Amino acid sequence: MPDIADIANPTRQRLEAGELAVGMIVRVSRTGDVARIAHSSGMDFLFIDAQHAIYSRETIAHIGQIALGCGITAMVRVRSCRDPDIPVLLDGGITGIVFPDVNTAEDAQAGVNAARYAPIGRRSATSGYALFDYRPLPQAEAIAIMNRNTLVVCMIETVEGVANAEAIAAVEGVDVILIGLTDLLTSMGKPGQLGDPEAMAAVERVGRACKAQGKFFGVGGDGDPQRQAIYISHGSRFVPTQSDAAFLMAAASRTTQELRALKP
Repeated sequence: MPDIADIANPTRQRLEAGELAVGMIVRVSRTGDVARIAHSSGMDFLFIDAQHAIYSRETIAHIGQIALGCGITAMVRVRSCRDPDIPVLLDGGITGIVFPDVNTAEDAQAGVNAARYAPIGRRSATSGYALFDYRPLPQAEAIAIMNRNTLVVCMIETVEGVANAEAIAAVEGVDVILIGLTDLLTSMGKPGQLGDPEAMAAVERVGRACKAQGKFFGVGGDGDPQRQAIYISHGSRFVPTQSDAAFLMAAASRTTQELRALKP
């Protein structure tokens, strides 16, 4: 049985070491097998997308429990920074919350309030946490460990969010700022125009804001290797890759095409 003191968030460990933390977006998987598959493929985290996919809390908790057991971070992108499900997801074993559409420091603070305990936030305390295999633990110790091991990720996805990047990055309790290029380009009136100079300038600006405040930085929505290298040069270390559906489609399509090319 692992010592409580050894509990650590694998994604935080990667980020603190200055390495890339790489994850899979989860939209179609409904069992904990996806956590084991992600772990076996070298991923550091799952990005369960409860903003754009239909998930019950029970299904998310099941995936989170398996993730805890195999040593991968299970994160959930919730519906907003004021989603009422945030505390119960964390109590059930999720170890990171991704907040979409964070436009102001007030939005970021609302997310921190929901995900962190006092004195940083306002999360409600209980007992019997999945993170500790339901073992009893002194409340002060439990709260300190969970505050340390819960990742708070704020997504900047609009022109307004970019304009407030410095203020968002300054909010205590935020760990990662993730630019969501798909929505950001739409907000700019340039949907799908990856590599656009205005978007690349936004990436650079948010990267600087993160560096100034000691926050981790990530860029999502662009899998192009050459641009990813540019994002990494601007400090990006938190990298959501493709969704489970995209990985499945790519492999299935490739195999089908290879077989169709064979002459019977």
